[in-house]
Amino acid sequence: MTSTAARPGRVAKLPPRERILDAAEELFQREGIQRVGVQAIAERAETTKMAIYRHFETKDALVAEWLRILAAEYQAAFDRVEAEHPGRPREQILGLARFIADGLPSLSYRGCPFINSLAELPDRSHPARQVIEEHKSRQTRRLVGMCTEAGLPDPEQVAAQITFVLEGAQVSTQNGSVDRAGGRLMRIVEALVGP
Repeated sequence: MTSTAARPGRVAKLPPRERILDAAEELFQREGIQRVGVQAIAERAETTKMAIYRHFETKDALVAEWLRILAAEYQAAFDRVEAEHPGRPREQILGLARFIADGLPSLSYRGCPFINSLAELPDRSHPARQVIEEHKSRQTRRLVGMCTEAGLPDPEQVAAQITFVLEGAQVSTQNGSVDRAGGRLMRIVEALVGP
């Protein structure tokens, strides 16, 4: 999902639920979940608070749905690299790393929505936290599977190392602590999966 700021005039053309989700994404990414109220989302979506509550029982449910959509986009990236490189798990892993590396420039302003949401939602029972934890667990399982298929020694350890590099690159890009994070990320993952 891309923010509506990149799509002028699109808001009024979307169905109400999509307008709400686009507006919520834009505002959550720009200002953070806690700072954004339902009224601000309604105004950005050109709708009413009542309309939001018709589609989402609570703000928490809206946050969880937004993150569910983002998680589905990440899972689609796994599906894409598996389809583009059937039977070639090393290339699948590198394709996944490239997906993250290519997305780093867009993270430079606000950062990874999953990491930011975890920081803003300390209650582990929050529905959005549960979405993130399920997403990360699914992502880890798929990465371990790729490492296993690639015949890497200790696939769980290699998958953990790759995860640390992918997520660390996102945080480093957000805080500006590492130059050329995408290229560095790719070199590290290439070294981990070997020739």
